[in-house]
Amino acid sequence: MPNAPFTPSPVLAFDCAGSSCSAAILVGDQVLAQRFEARRRGQAERLLPLLQECLAEAGLSWTDLGRLAVTRGPGSFTGVRVGLATARALALASGLPLFAVDGFRLYAAMTTHSLPEATRRNSALVVAIDARRADLFLQCFDAQGQPLAEPQSLLPEQAAARLPAGPLLLAGDGVEQLLPALTGRDYQVVEGSAAADSVALARLAANLPLPPAGSLPPTPLYLRPPDVSLPGKPRA
Repeated sequence: MPNAPFTPSPVLAFDCAGSSCSAAILVGDQVLAQRFEARRRGQAERLLPLLQECLAEAGLSWTDLGRLAVTRGPGSFTGVRVGLATARALALASGLPLFAVDGFRLYAAMTTHSLPEATRRNSALVVAIDARRADLFLQCFDAQGQPLAEPQSLLPEQAAARLPAGPLLLAGDGVEQLLPALTGRDYQVVEGSAAADSVALARLAANLPLPPAGSLPPTPLYLRPPDVSLPGKPRA
C-alpha cells in the first residue's frame, strides 16, 4: 500500500516585540489568515483577540494547529514579555511545539526570501531594530544570511562606524534611525522590511527541527537592562 502524501500542519506565528501586533497561519506555502496592526502599546489586550480572529478566518481551532512560533526580541521590553508569555501559555495548554525566533534572524530570513541572490551577492545585510531610545539594536549578516558578528546595542553613529565595507542592504524597524549616520555609504533599504512579518516567521518555524524532548522554555533576547525605576533607586 503506497504511503499517504505528507500534509504539513498549520503553523500559527505571531509578533508583538516591536511597534506592531501581527499574526499569521500558514500551511505549506498557503497563507490561511493574516493580521497586522501598527501599535506601540496595547499588545497585551489585543494579542489574543487577534489570534482568535486568525483562527476564525482560517476555519481552524486550536487543536488543528501543529506548531506555534513567536519572536523573542529584542524590541519593546513589554512587547517581548507579552509575546513570550502568551506563547508559553498556549504551548503548555495545547502541547504544541513552540519555536522562538530572534528578530535579527527573522529580518534576515525576510530579506533572503524577498530579494534574489544576485541582488544580495555583493552586499552585507544590516538589521536595525528600534530600541525605543537613542540607541538601536543591530546585527550584520553576509549574503548567505550568516551572522558576521554578535548583536549589539549601539548609537547610530557608533553603528555606522562598525558596519562592513561595501554595499549594504538595510532591514528592520530601526532603519530610519540609522539612515542619517550613513552619509556617503552605498545602501539599499529592503522593501517591506519596516516591520516583522508573521508569515515569514511561520515559514521559518515550519522548516525548523522539533526541539528536543525536555527542552527549556524559550527565553527573551535583551541587549540591555530595562529602563525602569525601583523604589528608592535612581532610574536605570
